[in-house]
Amino acid sequence: MQVLYWIMMALFVIACIVLIVSVLMQSGKSAGLSGSIGGGAEQLFGKQKGRSMDAFFEKLTKISAVTFMVFAVALLIIHRFI
Repeated sequence: MQVLYWIMMALFVIACIVLIVSVLMQSGKSAGLSGSIGGGAEQLFGKQKGRSMDAFFEKLTKISAVTFMVFAVALLIIHRFI
């Protein structure tokens, strides 16, 4: 049971790191003044590349958040039996 606990703990730490990185890599929803100035460049070079990365990080955030919660509950249950 101890080995399972430590494996789950390692996966939990990895899920935490992935969640933090995926949240930090997302672009902000409100562009503010810089969005009004640099808006022409997005139209010139295309918006799809940035949007696909935003969509990827959005999905990664959802998956890692669910993984984080599942591992947190599983570690709590495992810890009760140790």
